[in-house]
Amino acid sequence: ILEDNENDREIDDLLTYFQQQLTLCDGTMKLCEPETDSTLVHISALPFEVLMYIFRWVVSCDLDLRALEQLSLVCRGFYICARDPEIWRSACLRVWGRSCTKMLPFSSWREMFLERPRVRFDGVYISKTSYIRQGEESLDGFYRAWHQVEYYRYLRFFPDGQVMMLTTPEDPLVTVPRLRSKNSRMDSIMFGHYRLSQDTDNQTKVYVVVSKRKEEQKVAEYQRSRFCRRNPAPEAERAFHVGLQLSSGGRQRFNKLVWIHHSCHITYRSTGETVVTAFDVDKMYTPLFFARVKSYTAFSERPL
Repeated sequence: ILEDNENDREIDDLLTYFQQQLTLCDGTMKLCEPETDSTLVHISALPFEVLMYIFRWVVSCDLDLRALEQLSLVCRGFYICARDPEIWRSACLRVWGRSCTKMLPFSSWREMFLERPRVRFDGVYISKTSYIRQGEESLDGFYRAWHQVEYYRYLRFFPDGQVMMLTTPEDPLVTVPRLRSKNSRMDSIMFGHYRLSQDTDNQTKVYVVVSKRKEEQKVAEYQRSRFCRRNPAPEAERAFHVGLQLSSGGRQRFNKLVWIHHSCHITYRSTGETVVTAFDVDKMYTPLFFARVKSYTAFSERPL
């Protein structure tokens, strides 16, 4: 235990030690130096502000703090830049918004981002459900077939509060690449928003509201009306409300979502009436586990 405490103290003092070492170099703060002589302009020639702007591009609007941590391993100067409080504060504000105006009870913005429960953005949450279904009886009546049905649920979260939800029998190898962008045109994807809530039981809940895009709903309604022209179905908007409990399992943090609520809200446009149908959350609602997808953070579109 004493050795662990000493190691923790060494890590805490590492940032201060590096800062002191850099300050002692010719009386000026030089973040890094070229390892070998070169006629090309080295990155150390850039002003500190420009270098920090590059670091924000590395983090990107997708909040790829994992890449920032890897960048800190390059040299002492990069380690100092990667620990800049403003970068971690900006990341916390993107995740929790106004609810994290104060750093307490954490000692730093970085600690808050790493320790405070949150959904992850560098991959997708996946669950697999299997069940046995009875088939039709054969023509000769001697046997009845049984079918094993398998399907997957996917939840993809984004830092801006948007979310994509998909239920499909297709394998993750086929589906996961299509969930990288919010502009995906894959059939059956539902789009919406989510919010985090920490209830009185100190458990973090994730509340999701998703629906089909309006143009897709109109196409579905038109197709139904073609076959039911005598008694057309009333125009309605459907939204699905989902409640999930966020937890950690194994080595990963915040990698498990357990179902606690699922309902369908149908609002009829003609009357404004909303009909709510709540589904029983049983064993068919298997937990969703997080899977990191490297391609989701392979390139940066905008800085943090």
